[in-house]
Amino acid sequence: MRSYREILAIPGALKFSAAGVLARSGGAMMGLGIVLMVSALYGSYGLAGALAAANGVAWAIGTAVLSNLVDRYGQRRVMYPAVVVSTTMLMVVVVFAVLQLPAWTLFPPVIISGATGGAPGALVRARWNHATSDPGQLHTAYSLESTLDELTFVIGPVAATALSVGVHPAAGLVAPIILSLVGAKLFYSQRETEPPVMPRPASQQQTPLWRRLILLAPGVGAVVAVNLLIGCVFGAIDVSVVAAATSWDVRAASGVVLAVFSLASGLAGFYYGSRTWSSPLPGRFVVGVLALFASTLGLLLANSILLLSAVGFLVGVTVAPTLINGNTLIGRLVPRERLTEGLSWMGTGIGIGASIGSSVAGQLIDSSGYHASLVSVAAFALVAAAIALASLRTLRRAAVNTDPEYAEDADAVH
Repeated sequence: MRSYREILAIPGALKFSAAGVLARSGGAMMGLGIVLMVSALYGSYGLAGALAAANGVAWAIGTAVLSNLVDRYGQRRVMYPAVVVSTTMLMVVVVFAVLQLPAWTLFPPVIISGATGGAPGALVRARWNHATSDPGQLHTAYSLESTLDELTFVIGPVAATALSVGVHPAAGLVAPIILSLVGAKLFYSQRETEPPVMPRPASQQQTPLWRRLILLAPGVGAVVAVNLLIGCVFGAIDVSVVAAATSWDVRAASGVVLAVFSLASGLAGFYYGSRTWSSPLPGRFVVGVLALFASTLGLLLANSILLLSAVGFLVGVTVAPTLINGNTLIGRLVPRERLTEGLSWMGTGIGIGASIGSSVAGQLIDSSGYHASLVSVAAFALVAAAIALASLRTLRRAAVNTDPEYAEDADAVH
């Protein structure tokens, strides 16, 4: 606990971290809110998954563009107007759905909303990098933010489900609109902790565009690819849990199951961040991905809400530490003047993956039932594990080249 107290004592840290939680809390309700609203009002998981996918892909692509602009022009200047556009378009989605307009009319506003949503979590982490350069404090800060991420996913699904089932199918999307607007106002108004715009080296401006792509930096593409597959796991789990709970006549419990998943992840992330780890970072990252795959195999045995919750807890335990390691790796591998862009690509990978996962799972549910979608969860995790293992040597070499701290024996995983 002392390590967490130390970083929160940094001037302005507690204030921007708390505002950041509110700014991104609506995102924890978004995907599930879309699935609950559309499946209830239109009676199709396939359509619900497709809309969630369209929103997620647009968010991922838009975030990549917005993060680049943030590094060039600053957080408030770019993101505050973008959030206003995003929430306005989300309200249009709600209105169109309530009016039962043709399904195709939902796609344009849901895409615009996603494209302008941005990644508050990456912006909070960028502020931490501006607040401290101590590697130990950054490890703790990233762990804290991952824990807070999971906290939003503990409360978010339960709130979205309760609002959708108990108030109105669209209520689970109205809450994110309010939370995003209020959070953005509080977060982007804190100018004193906003990272300054760092000029890019003149040599970089003369480099061809294809060579300036941050994904081509050694190791970055592999970490983002793994994050994308983890996002596929998330998206497929969201839709699968709703479908499974509905088939067992306990639809209202779907939010609780997802909350258990996130609670386990948050607790694991909090514990992970409170410790100092001596083993090499790339090895810990790969071990976490392998553990994630192993835990998803238990989903294939789930035949009740209790068993699904238990397995979900095991899956959740592996998530936050893996995401913490991935974000920390990115922080080591990308140039400092492009840190927001690099961190945002992590969110972009998750967003694209969640879109793919929810879309695939929705189609499988409509054609073969929820069990087929649970199989897809394990399949996505398997591919992530394969990529992580295949890229381990590259990650070790890249980490050593960018930080001599990792030049120790990379084969020792404690």
